[in-house]
Amino acid sequence: MAATQKFVYSFTEGNKDLKDLLGGKGANLAEMTNLGLPVPPGFTLTTEACKVFLETGAEPDSLHQEVSEHLARLEEQMGKKLGQSDNPLLVSVRSGAKFSMPGMMDTVLNIGLSDVSVTGLAAQSGNERFAWDSYRRLVQMFGKTVLGVDGELFEEALDEAKHAKGSTNDLDLGAEDLKALVETFKTIVLKETGREFPQDPRQQMDLAIHAVFHSWNGDRARLYRRQERIPNDLGTAVNICTMVFGNLGEDSGTGVAFTRDPSTGAPGVYGDYLSNAQGEDVVAGIRNTLQLAELEQLDKKSYDELMAIMHKLELHYRDLCDIEFTIERGKLWMLQTRIGKRTAAAAFRIAVQLVDQGLIDLDEALHRVTGGQLAQLMFPRFAPESTSKQIGRGLAASPGAAIGKVVFDSYTAVKWSRSGEKVILVRRETNPDDLDGMIAAEGILTSRGGKTSHAAVVARGMGKTCVCGAEELEVDTKRRKMITADGLVIEEGEVVSIDGGTGKVYLGEVPVLPSPVVEYFEGTLHAGADVQGGLVQAVHRIMSHADGRRRLAVRANADNADDANRARRYGAQGIGLCRTEHMFLGEERRKEVEHLILADNDKDREQALSTLLPLQKGDFIELFQSMDGLPVTVRLLDPPLHEFLPDITELSVRVALAEARKDPNENDLRLLQAVHKLHEQNPMLGLRGVRLGLVIPGLFGMQVRAIAEAAAERKLAGGDPRPEVMIPLVGTVQELEIVREECERVLAEVAVSTGVQLDIKLGTMIELPRAAVTAGQIAEAAEFFSFGTNDLTQTVWGFSRDDVEASFFTAYLEKGIFGVSPFETIDRDGVGSLVKHAVKEGRATRPDLKLGVCGEHGGDPDSVHFFHEAGLDYVSCSPFRIPVARLEAGRAAIETAGSDSR
Repeated sequence: MAATQKFVYSFTEGNKDLKDLLGGKGANLAEMTNLGLPVPPGFTLTTEACKVFLETGAEPDSLHQEVSEHLARLEEQMGKKLGQSDNPLLVSVRSGAKFSMPGMMDTVLNIGLSDVSVTGLAAQSGNERFAWDSYRRLVQMFGKTVLGVDGELFEEALDEAKHAKGSTNDLDLGAEDLKALVETFKTIVLKETGREFPQDPRQQMDLAIHAVFHSWNGDRARLYRRQERIPNDLGTAVNICTMVFGNLGEDSGTGVAFTRDPSTGAPGVYGDYLSNAQGEDVVAGIRNTLQLAELEQLDKKSYDELMAIMHKLELHYRDLCDIEFTIERGKLWMLQTRIGKRTAAAAFRIAVQLVDQGLIDLDEALHRVTGGQLAQLMFPRFAPESTSKQIGRGLAASPGAAIGKVVFDSYTAVKWSRSGEKVILVRRETNPDDLDGMIAAEGILTSRGGKTSHAAVVARGMGKTCVCGAEELEVDTKRRKMITADGLVIEEGEVVSIDGGTGKVYLGEVPVLPSPVVEYFEGTLHAGADVQGGLVQAVHRIMSHADGRRRLAVRANADNADDANRARRYGAQGIGLCRTEHMFLGEERRKEVEHLILADNDKDREQALSTLLPLQKGDFIELFQSMDGLPVTVRLLDPPLHEFLPDITELSVRVALAEARKDPNENDLRLLQAVHKLHEQNPMLGLRGVRLGLVIPGLFGMQVRAIAEAAAERKLAGGDPRPEVMIPLVGTVQELEIVREECERVLAEVAVSTGVQLDIKLGTMIELPRAAVTAGQIAEAAEFFSFGTNDLTQTVWGFSRDDVEASFFTAYLEKGIFGVSPFETIDRDGVGSLVKHAVKEGRATRPDLKLGVCGEHGGDPDSVHFFHEAGLDYVSCSPFRIPVARLEAGRAAIETAGSDSR
């Protein structure tokens, strides 16, 4: 490590563009300082210092000295010394990663207080209660965060102290009560750790810094990063900030504010405020807060100044800002600002509002929303005319309609969820230790806290439904029950429904209706409807811009006319995958496939194929009619034939019972012989795909004839069918050449018999590593490639998707081997490398080669960006995911254009 590397920056040295180095909090504190806003002085230890600490187990050699130099300058500026007896300087030590991780890492306030300096703080402030309250907070926070003491021990002692005063409010504890509580807390520290609470203020600060570094790899931080797909190698910065105090009396307080409503996106005054409180009190939800607008009545001067600062910050950042502030005896201090987390609905509304204000353009608006958010907006909502019993109402913290069984702790939420139960996590208030339960739950309900509480902020970030501060509900986590205002007891396991858009809580399951956004895509929303404050109009404007910007076409995976019609309404530009095996699943058709499999001579085989031909043709006529004028890629039969036969165990039992009755069934016996003959240890790597077409004469020819005759009939009726034939599971060009020769012969025969010339492209799926590696050869016989990324992922990794996701993927995710399942988001390094190689080699052979993807990755937001970068022409996905793919294809185009211009 170079000796000259700088690890500490004053707030006066940084800016908002240094988030990689200073973390989001440090960079924005520096930015506010540059803007001349009232920020308490301080300095930031960089993320690079954290990385060194985590890699080596020790801080960089120069860090201690750099901290000492910045601390000395801070003491000179403030005219105080850290922890001195008569006029102590106190500081906070706070985490601050590049990406916001609310509550996931550690913070310690009031560093510098000790048995000696607490008396100095009391004299300095003229408020003995405040001094001892600050000291008990330090011992409690330091004990839990830095020394690893169970936080419940402190909470129980605090509750006992309040109980002794006959109160449930910590404000009713006087100076002597708090002084006794400090001694109790210090005794807890000694008993649990074997050492005294440290009295040296610099030792407190150094230990707190190390604790923040360590918290980057804490369980809850790692879990949150997995959930939000934040890289593990970024590290956290540490911010040392001069303490300002909101707990100095009724003329002091602390709050969190948003420049717009993070739940709906509506402009206005939104936030929470607590008088006579420190910063963590608001987000912890320990007391229900005042609405920010009420601050105007308490302290108009500070309120007006805060409103002016919020307006300035929103114009400066050109976005919704999330702000933390403290008022110390009428003086306003800004402790943090960041781009605020918001719900999906708010994201779309705010983006369009900012366009209309001239602050951003439509490209930037498109950049600021995501396909994941659009998918959230397509989930159902509760029916307004429901007769379900309302049992409570809280704050609408994060919208959505969530239904599930009540659980009162995270462990149960995870356990029940893994068993297939839908659950609602109910807590008095959540804290970072509840994260795994919040992820597992359908929604979160708390009886305390406001729109800026931990539960609300985290739920909005994850897109979870959340209702906070439902005060009329008494939550008893120890006895695992919830009691309504009218005395109704709701036990764990009973079903409730929570509406994150209204804050209403219902007993039982409430009926749901389609989302208005889905109605918009379906075309069933009446024209000009101003639904949910302009949400649909905002979605329409951004989707229209995305369609105008994207290069990638978006097709659908659809096997029947109903799916095709829905896909077209959702904006599909064709069908990228029609799975013909789904056309054989009906009982009548399955029987005909059985006849084909059982055929042991040419006559019987041709008879079975001739019976199947008109059925297939009818399916294709409907499909071509639904997608008239658009391409329809038809994949020839792909799955192993055993899937069309009875289960081997059931059939064996049926045959054995018949033989025991001495009444054998000849057809069942033949079926059983066929099942045994076709039985494979690993059927997904056996007789399927192109191999079927080569082994069963006439099978693929029948399908191609059905496609061609259906297209000819549609064309004669004035339609514009555009079929494409796709041969699956090709591993070598020789397989494709043989099948292609058969296909061309059949197409020529149909052209002669119908008098219709058809331009039907013949291509293949690239779903085996060998096909990707030899793509240049395969392109000699293929007019298009469609990447089957589901099978390609299985064969690259050696995973059977049906087996491994349930058996060990959870362990792989927890251990960090996967950031996300490779079946959910494409593995860029492995599978992605093969895709890029196949694109390059295929187009080198055939420059006009059309390239698409038809695995479910085609509808995954991150994967869509990869396919854009790789140079594909289209993605294909399930109908419901088409809007998501359209949006992300547009975002990929503008982001590529932006990086190219840079």
